[in-house]
Amino acid sequence: MTWLYDRHHSLKHNKAERQAILSTYRLAKRPNLSSEGMIGESCIVRTNCFSVHLESLDDQTIYEYDVCVTPEVGINRAVIRELVKQQKDSGLGGRLPAYDGRKRLYTSGPLPFDSHRFLVLLDSIEDSPEESRHLRVRDFVVTLKFAAKISLWTLRKFRGGKPNRESRAALRALDVVLKELPTARYTQFAGSFYSPNLGECRQLCKVLESWRGFHQRIQATQMGLQLNIDVSSSVFIKPVPVVDYVAQLLKEDILLDRPLCSTEFLKIKEALEGLKVQINGNLFNTYHVQDLVHQAASFPVNFSIQYPSLPCLKVAHFGETIFLPLEVCKIAEGQCHQKQLNAKHMAALLQVARQPPNERDYNILQTVHQNKYQEDPHAKEFGIKIEEKLVSIKSRILPAPWLKFHDSGETTEFLPQLGIWNMMHKKMINGGRVKSWACVNFCWSVREYAARNFCYDLGFMCRESGMVFSVKPVLPLVIAKPGCVESALRTLHDDVMDILRPQGRKLDLLIVILPNNNGSLYGDVKRICETDIGLISQCCLAKHVLKMNKWYLASVALKINAKMGGRNTVLVDALEMRLPHVRDTPTIVFGAHVTHPHPGKANSSSIAAVVASQDWPEVTKYAGLISVQACHQESIQGLFKVQDDPERGTTTSGMIKEHLMSFYRATKRKPGRIIFYRDGVSKGQLPQALMHELGAIKMACASMGPDYNPLVTYVVLQKCRHTRLFADYYNANTHDSTANIRAGTVVDSNICQPNQFDFYLCSHRSTQGTKRPRYYHVLWDENDFLAGSFQELTNYLCYTSATCTQSISVVAPVHYARLLSSRARCYIKPRSIGDSTSHTSLPSEEDSSAASETGSLPPIKDNLKGAMFFC
Repeated sequence: MTWLYDRHHSLKHNKAERQAILSTYRLAKRPNLSSEGMIGESCIVRTNCFSVHLESLDDQTIYEYDVCVTPEVGINRAVIRELVKQQKDSGLGGRLPAYDGRKRLYTSGPLPFDSHRFLVLLDSIEDSPEESRHLRVRDFVVTLKFAAKISLWTLRKFRGGKPNRESRAALRALDVVLKELPTARYTQFAGSFYSPNLGECRQLCKVLESWRGFHQRIQATQMGLQLNIDVSSSVFIKPVPVVDYVAQLLKEDILLDRPLCSTEFLKIKEALEGLKVQINGNLFNTYHVQDLVHQAASFPVNFSIQYPSLPCLKVAHFGETIFLPLEVCKIAEGQCHQKQLNAKHMAALLQVARQPPNERDYNILQTVHQNKYQEDPHAKEFGIKIEEKLVSIKSRILPAPWLKFHDSGETTEFLPQLGIWNMMHKKMINGGRVKSWACVNFCWSVREYAARNFCYDLGFMCRESGMVFSVKPVLPLVIAKPGCVESALRTLHDDVMDILRPQGRKLDLLIVILPNNNGSLYGDVKRICETDIGLISQCCLAKHVLKMNKWYLASVALKINAKMGGRNTVLVDALEMRLPHVRDTPTIVFGAHVTHPHPGKANSSSIAAVVASQDWPEVTKYAGLISVQACHQESIQGLFKVQDDPERGTTTSGMIKEHLMSFYRATKRKPGRIIFYRDGVSKGQLPQALMHELGAIKMACASMGPDYNPLVTYVVLQKCRHTRLFADYYNANTHDSTANIRAGTVVDSNICQPNQFDFYLCSHRSTQGTKRPRYYHVLWDENDFLAGSFQELTNYLCYTSATCTQSISVVAPVHYARLLSSRARCYIKPRSIGDSTSHTSLPSEEDSSAASETGSLPPIKDNLKGAMFFC
């Protein structure tokens, strides 16, 4: 059964259709609340927002000035602070300005000129020794030029739901004003402020330590202006000698009287690139590391070199490139560690950062008191007052869905409590089949008998849970060395197929036992199995094999069943055709995510993953596709493509079209409704992502036929890094045993945007730290969903993950898209020494031009594309 489509229709209407989408771009409006929009139990929670009041909102005006500092040497803030110190009462007319650090300066009233040049003499930077190290030029010319008047009255447009450019400019100006004092006091990084004096400074290792800090941002909500404040932690590098930093990195003493091997060189190179260093004994010169090279030193030093075999740092120095030996340099103070942390350091950081709700609540209030906003001279200058208590807001607790299990179990239906359940007395509703399997052991500490017992117990658990799982493997246990992973997997597969091929069968599952600290071994196994051989694999760490328990075995059984095409559980409402916005018409639910390379890997590519449901009305099974695109490209480029084929003429393809076709093959129905959950788009990129991706969805649908036009709802999901919700500790119905708000808590008023379709949802249970809600913003809604029923559907989808027996923090399709994009990272081979400009990336099955630009790797094998191999 095929879905016929008119190729020429799609081509003819390509530009016109896209232009129509772009010209009608309007954010979805907040639906009118009805009885259905009030689903759930009402309650009051508190949030880490503090009310902001302005003395004279109606007649107050902020003046904006353009700033030009010459010469430009990266210390503009210090220059402007010195200008204010010297000229506040004279040249600036008594005004105390706020500066954004770049090109804008704000004052509470007009300056006595429209344009003026000031000569600023800067001898030293008393409150910033770090910036003092850049101080070679002493004389600066600062030009201030009037740019605009910003009326704070326009902030009322946020309350009216009609923000414009001027109202956003007013909000931006107030944010700069309130950040002026923290910027002068603390180290700023990624929108937060850090200092070793803001809290306990925890040592993670000899060269890394965690600093406490806080984030603050002013925002417009239904309640008016609010100041969002949250505490945070980040990792900073100690000001240690570079050789000590390298020794810690390589996990050995720096007695390197030998040349570095290629792996060591690349590891050090990636760690040092972008850092600031100083020469020992000279704290007034800071150099930015550009590269690590095998080059003779070109900078005079006053002592002999002890490690001549070590490479040099390539740095820039007043427009000149010089080369510094590692042993004469030290790490400059106050630098945030932006590279990827290893598992040990990440665990230590999480231990510091995780704070129970009552502790985080207290620390946030302490931060507000410590900042003393009422005494802030800039806040006084602009007439800003901050209340020092957390805001109380309205919320609701959405009900959990009933889950359906197989009728052969003791429990066939179950209502989760507090977002969790287990598989005791329950069986998978659709058990998968594993008729042929094998096991390979890459860990020498796991003896043969232990591995065999583990496989036996795992098979028993799968059968007990409802799967068909063969008792005996095709081959006896295979023991292999980690360094021979490719040859071991190929040999095993060849031996298995010699047995199964005459029977017309294939290997269903490969169980892989890995060492606990396996480096790139896991990624190598997945890359070879999924892009080369075409095998579904299940990896298990040695610590779980040696100390297995039934809870771990049950968890692995769930993953195996999903990979084999089974379903662990489905929603009762879905089976009984009661699932909101899914029951009335065939509906396909998408999840999309783009993963970007870690800092320090700028030559790598970004990877987009798009998954889509393949069953209706259950919405439980998903298929996934991946696409490579340029580094840090946020909009997904592989959704829809038009190609010119010399033999077939003009053809269309793309991830959306392929998913629509696979949905049709699986259900024999065309989806009449599309719900697209898009993860991870930043606020500033929302319009571009919506217009590009919605246009691609529309074009993909148009390519399927002239009369095919399903209704689309496009939802962006954002992690609320700094929005926290705190329960009413005196009302036991609002919190769980950890003092966190209950699973299913939703907020769609007060702190939400005045007229847009958005809400905060805490769908999961948390056992550590303070829950972080997820923010859902419906940007496009042709289905005219009601607020309450769409929130209920979103909450229900958080209970459908195949990887665990609890509700998760995001909808299942987004969770799967994240897993798939992370898995795709495993397919990228590390670049080798001497290949500083080239990089490898995931092959694009949709965009040949992108593949040629960013590199390519073998695609996922066709027999795995319809499977949930990424679970």
